[in-house]
Amino acid sequence: MKLIVQIPCLNEEQTLPITLANIPRNIEGIDKVEVLIIDDGSRDATLEAARDNGVQHVVKFPQTKGLAKAFSAGIDACLRLGADIIVNTDGDNQYCGADIPRLVRPILDGWAEMVVGNRQVENVKEFSWTKKRLQQIGSWAVRRVSGADLPDVTSGFRAFSREAALQMNIVSPFTYSLETIIQAAKKHIAIGHENIKTNPKTRPSRLFSTMPQYLKRSAITIIRIYTMFQPLRVFTAFGALFLAAAGLLGLRFFYFYITGSGQGHVQSVVLSGALGVTGFIILLIGLVADLISFNRKLIEETLYRMRRVELSFGADRRPGRPDYGYFHSTAGDTSPSVPPAAHDREEGESS
Repeated sequence: MKLIVQIPCLNEEQTLPITLANIPRNIEGIDKVEVLIIDDGSRDATLEAARDNGVQHVVKFPQTKGLAKAFSAGIDACLRLGADIIVNTDGDNQYCGADIPRLVRPILDGWAEMVVGNRQVENVKEFSWTKKRLQQIGSWAVRRVSGADLPDVTSGFRAFSREAALQMNIVSPFTYSLETIIQAAKKHIAIGHENIKTNPKTRPSRLFSTMPQYLKRSAITIIRIYTMFQPLRVFTAFGALFLAAAGLLGLRFFYFYITGSGQGHVQSVVLSGALGVTGFIILLIGLVADLISFNRKLIEETLYRMRRVELSFGADRRPGRPDYGYFHSTAGDTSPSVPPAAHDREEGESS
């Protein structure tokens, strides 16, 4: 049983060594623990800090692509490296590495395929009252949309079984945390949660600059992903609103017409007709979107099967060069699995 801890990093030279030191290397039920760093275009010595602290695998982006891209690249690399369980944590040492055994236990015991760490936000002293309320509201919204009973949906400390990771397809350019939960729930992946501890804050969040910006992006992500999985329900709701408004205006005109004063309310008929046509078009769009969603499910199923076949070839399952940058691995092989050109750039950067 192989566990890989993946850590997306952006300029984490100072905090990464602390994070790595807290990752347990001996876990009951796990034969091997390895670490993968996804360097998201860092401009400091994050890469050197990773190597100096014994990190076995590195994926490096030549420029910053964002947390969602870094997470996806890490999942892909971990799968290619033969991980049976993948744990995602942050490079700023927010999460307590000693909780990793607790996080992976439900997967080892077979009753969960994805486990999200619950920071017990109400007890985090560094969170303001406003942030705590917003976290609770956000978790409630995601629970309503996904049906997954999770108390802390924005926690980045989570574990995935190999099967769950194979089915993740991140499309959001912002963050993976909300999307992976909604996807997992809609794909009937067993989701659990475990209470975890957090460490004192080491730096401000780099995911967003202001709270309104974070709320806006999170809302867009939730709406987009829910619409992708439930298009007919979403478009039917919007279409019904337009049709209801059209019906009310039509009844209004009919009332005035039977009372003999309908000539002064012709505009109600015109607006009712326009709203009715709009509502009908929205319903048709919903039907088309629903058909497209069935096609998306078939494509995702095909992609899942192709991944399984691709990863089953080769005894060591070492990754080749991914599309997102370059990959370097020292576990079990002293030669880097990157093209010479990329390796030359790597040596030039560190010289």
